Amino acid sequence: MGGKRVGCTSCLVVEDEYPLQGLVEEALREGGFETAILSSGEEALTLFRGRVAPYRALVTDVNLKGSLSGWDVARQIREMEAAFPVIYMTGARADQWTSHGGPDSILLRKPFAPAQLVTAVSQLLNAAGPTAE
Repeated sequence: MGGKRVGCTSCLVVEDEYPLQGLVEEALREGGFETAILSSGEEALTLFRGRVAPYRALVTDVNLKGSLSGWDVARQIREMEAAFPVIYMTGARADQWTSHGGPDSILLRKPFAPAQLVTAVSQLLNAAGPTAE
């Protein structure tokens, strides 16, 4: 009958600016993705560890309020799942991406078009292949 539809894919989104949360959520939903939008890295890690949903990608701002940066969140998630796809978003210089980003990640410079975000998520998920059950 066919495989799973992309729309069943859940993305964990960490963005502490509320106007951007809405833009990211809308872009991903229009692209066929489910989203869990959180304001802090701590919340994201709690949700990820709790396995509330089968998250397949992390979309995170690099500079977050609180004690964890987007780099920290991604690193901790990748300690649990090494090849977990990550899309980093930043309005700052992107020179740290080469040392922090790693494989299976894409960096988007703000401002970016909503279609760029959807394309980045799709690209990483397609490269990752189907999920293991």
